[in-house]
Amino acid sequence: AALEPVRVGFTASRKVGNAVARNRARRRLRAVAREVLDRAEPGNDFVLIARPATVDRDYQALVADLVAGLKRLKLYRSDAR
Repeated sequence: AALEPVRVGFTASRKVGNAVARNRARRRLRAVAREVLDRAEPGNDFVLIARPATVDRDYQALVADLVAGLKRLKLYRSDAR
């Protein structure tokens, strides 16, 4: 049986900033998701919510934040299956 894929959605409210800032925040979240979510347990759905700091936060810090969140939920696989 094939494993269910990981599905992900992105959102950025007007609190993040103007349209340019919201789009940049979503682009950054998509890049982080591509890098990290291949190690998430399959069959889960995630919604990544942009915050105002997402636009200026260091990229590696965003990656570390997502990894820490997945580990907290016990959905991070350290082995590459």
